Amino acid sequence: MIFPRHLRLILLLLTAPVMFGATAKKTPTRPGEMDNKAAFKGAIVVDAATGAVLFEDRATVITPPASMTKLMTFAIVHDRIAQGTLNVTTPVKITNEDAKIGGTQVYLDPRETFPVDELLYAMMIQSANDAAHALARATAGSVPAFVELMNAKAKALGMTNTTFRTPHGLPPASRRVAEGDLTTPQDFAKLCQYLLKNTNVLQYTSVRTRDFGTGRAGGPQHMKNHNNLLGKVDGVDGLKTGYTEGAGYCLSATAQRNGRRVILVIMGSFGPNGQKDLGKTRDLKAVELLEKGFAALPAAPAPASAANAPADNAANAPANSPVVPAPRPATPAPAAASSAAGEPVIKFSIPKK
Repeated sequence: MIFPRHLRLILLLLTAPVMFGATAKKTPTRPGEMDNKAAFKGAIVVDAATGAVLFEDRATVITPPASMTKLMTFAIVHDRIAQGTLNVTTPVKITNEDAKIGGTQVYLDPRETFPVDELLYAMMIQSANDAAHALARATAGSVPAFVELMNAKAKALGMTNTTFRTPHGLPPASRRVAEGDLTTPQDFAKLCQYLLKNTNVLQYTSVRTRDFGTGRAGGPQHMKNHNNLLGKVDGVDGLKTGYTEGAGYCLSATAQRNGRRVILVIMGSFGPNGQKDLGKTRDLKAVELLEKGFAALPAAPAPASAANAPADNAANAPANSPVVPAPRPATPAPAAASSAAGEPVIKFSIPKK
């Protein structure tokens, strides 16, 4: 039997051998070995242009978003940049509070100062909690004030089952899930759609590798995007991963193919029997659900005939054409560094196009 190219790709992904190191346990790699209920707590796929649901499974389950929270942090910072009260070149003086935040970080030091733009790259590529904390403090004057803005934004976007308590997604000191950030796949898809339509979020989330702190005495930190699907799965260019023990492996992803874009949110993923599998099950399910999403998209409108097409082809784009990020509200940042040797490690092989 001959399969279409994209189906052959999925079969190769799901049947390829996977290695996580000596301490990791074997997890299933073939279709059907783990159903959705065992693979995640909730998931949804929507059309980025219209918000129409293409797939959903327990999409209203309330669970922690972990570092996906940083997408709302990005939204608030972008709002302030667009309003002119902040600029990508605004210097942010690092404080002791920023430096002590812990978890994944770029090891900010109170003696350092970085522009907003560099901290945005650190937050979205490295998932740096210290960068998120510094941005929140610099944007709103204090982290509690920033969190208020996050919740107001969530309410405005119709995220009715969402409560933010941090700008970074780290669990509370009590480790009680109910006291941390909480949302649903359905709510988070609304945030993702907003970001794609109104911000330049893809400028940051599509970058696979970049150096941070090029002026540091000890040399820069080499950042690698935590989204393993970037550069590996057709059309994927964002958005954000997340993981804590309470949240499990989470992913907000988006991909564009043939002029169409979909958004996927998958939350609370673990390996078989609740294993920590470094996000392998999440990533395999994400690929599967992205394929389902594209397959479920309604047929694209027929293009206008050449005789009647306007000179400006952009004006002739269909209503459900790919979502175009809003223009950057300030001076563009320098091009991101890239290196084939430094690209994110993904634990399955995909044939080159």
